[in-house]
Amino acid sequence: MNHKDIVHFFFELGMLKKTPRSGFQFLGSGKESVAEHSYRVAMIGYTLATLTDHPDRYKVVLLCLFHDVPEARTGDLNYVNKQYVVPDETSAVNDLASTLPFGSEYRELLKEYRDEETEASKLVHDADQLDLILELKEQHDLGNTYARQWIHFALKRLKTDIGKRLGAEILRTDSADWWFKGHDHWWLRDQEE
Repeated sequence: MNHKDIVHFFFELGMLKKTPRSGFQFLGSGKESVAEHSYRVAMIGYTLATLTDHPDRYKVVLLCLFHDVPEARTGDLNYVNKQYVVPDETSAVNDLASTLPFGSEYRELLKEYRDEETEASKLVHDADQLDLILELKEQHDLGNTYARQWIHFALKRLKTDIGKRLGAEILRTDSADWWFKGHDHWWLRDQEE
């Protein structure tokens, strides 16, 4: 086994921290790297797998973690870019896989994710969309009126019942409630001392 290839893989993963999610250019506010996106997708995926009692939560998390790794080589293409540019993701996946001791598993995971046929892949696609919906809801709550229009389309891409229920709940929830609403004691503590 060539440890240099493994180290190269680790550096390549670092590119995801530097690769911006390109849709924010059109939204006009917000920014996020592919790595930031992938982290929350993995946490959402684990949660969806738990809520649906999926028999292999580990696989769901792996699919989440690997779903955008090819973007270290292809970049993140938004929906407008995809009207004109088709990345050679197959080559990107195969080239990386040929250097990894788990290359065949990596290929299989990406194929399963892209095929969208298994329950695990559907949960991951929903986790991906729920992360987008959360980000759009945050931008909407901060005053970006365009974000609401985008949410409409992201909701239509949800595939599972739990994804649809959570998408609806996101719309009903203010993005600041988790840290602000009902926590007056957090904000008054310094004044009491």
